[in-house]
Amino acid sequence: MSRSAHPAGPRHADVLPEGHYTPPPADLNALAAPVWPHTATRDEHGVLTVGGMSVVDLAAEFGTPAYFLDEADFRARCRAWREAFGDDADVFYAGKAFLCRAVVGWLREEGLNLDVCTGGELATALAAGMPPERIALHGNNKSTAELRRAVEAGVGRIVVDSFQEIARVAHLAAELGVRQKVQIRVTVGVEAHTHEFIATAHEDQKFGIPLAGGQAAEAVRRALKLDALELLGVHSHIGSQIFDTSGFEVAAHRVVGLLRDVRDEHGVELPEIDLGGGLGIAYTAEDDPKEPHEIAKSLGEIVRRECELAGLTVPRLSVEPGRAVSGPTTFTLYEVGTVKPLPQLRTYVSVDGGMSDNIRTALYDAEYSVALASRASTAEPMLSRVVGKHCESGDIVVRDAFLPADLAPGDLLAVPATGAYCRSMASNYNHVPRPPVVAVADGAARVIVRRETEEDLLRLDVG
Repeated sequence: MSRSAHPAGPRHADVLPEGHYTPPPADLNALAAPVWPHTATRDEHGVLTVGGMSVVDLAAEFGTPAYFLDEADFRARCRAWREAFGDDADVFYAGKAFLCRAVVGWLREEGLNLDVCTGGELATALAAGMPPERIALHGNNKSTAELRRAVEAGVGRIVVDSFQEIARVAHLAAELGVRQKVQIRVTVGVEAHTHEFIATAHEDQKFGIPLAGGQAAEAVRRALKLDALELLGVHSHIGSQIFDTSGFEVAAHRVVGLLRDVRDEHGVELPEIDLGGGLGIAYTAEDDPKEPHEIAKSLGEIVRRECELAGLTVPRLSVEPGRAVSGPTTFTLYEVGTVKPLPQLRTYVSVDGGMSDNIRTALYDAEYSVALASRASTAEPMLSRVVGKHCESGDIVVRDAFLPADLAPGDLLAVPATGAYCRSMASNYNHVPRPPVVAVADGAARVIVRRETEEDLLRLDVG
């Protein structure tokens, strides 16, 4: 055997030892409320419904795999965030979670602002009629073309991420004869309790200008000297899928400390502070996310306390929920293709999607729930792994779940909490067209992002 080869044994696929996994739920047909969209329920036949429509009917009309979005839930979450923070704060929906023209329309109507981080996201926002002054542009490496378009459009703020970008934005604004509003993204050195790839406030990563070593203070000096820039304040983002606000407390303490130093050096009190987003949602029944009003109360108290200690006027607070708005509103519906029992290990359940429509399990070891959606079952639970159709052993949708032992090809499975980052990060791996996004409300469904076709793929292939 080659020394580089790994002998595949019974634990090669990360098999969980007996008793290690969470025991099966008492009722496999139950829908854990925090995980599913607000209108999700089962009808008298045990079929999953959303927005008053059966998934059996939805699958027949729109096919699988497909993302089904509860529009009433999405709008309600927008309102909850807006009302929780009130008129003295700004709520920016983080468009990277999921963005399309319909979503932009809902945000506009429900009173949320929008942050974007690429030219494509900005184009979508503008095309759907979001007022430019309600748009913020993020990104660690915005191109000159992206910055020019943002300045020309009149976006409400650009979050600058480097010394070079401060100069670049100032040059473009001067050339276009405008004074551009900016915030400085500061890396505060906070260790967020989340996956390494979605922690964004420790020093050794690509985002922001570090507080350490005085770099953030120098960025403020440069911005204040440039007439073409109006420095609104500072921005901090500590990571994603965070349940504990203690990290925000440390971040606020350090950001407010910078504002105090700015006042002492320049005689200027910057009027805004943005604490970013990253608040977690429930992917499984064990997750316990905070409600918007709890988060608003906690963050508001933290900022007020820190400003009082620093002798500063309390700045206007901004937050940027993305996943917390869109994530729980959507589930992905799949059809079962094969059911493959591996005695004394688990049963592999293959569906007609996979890592091309949800890369998060492979990328972040993300955990998801799953339910038999096309019927109820009284069969015994079986330990299962829901996998996709792609040519990768890591093509896993739900790593460990209990599904009914009578599961069969043709059954429909629903994976909830897929409204954030699943469609946004979807790919055409193995030349699989990306699924549609279908909004469901009040007994009606409409496609808001259509299914890709093989013709779409070939149209880009110019030979």
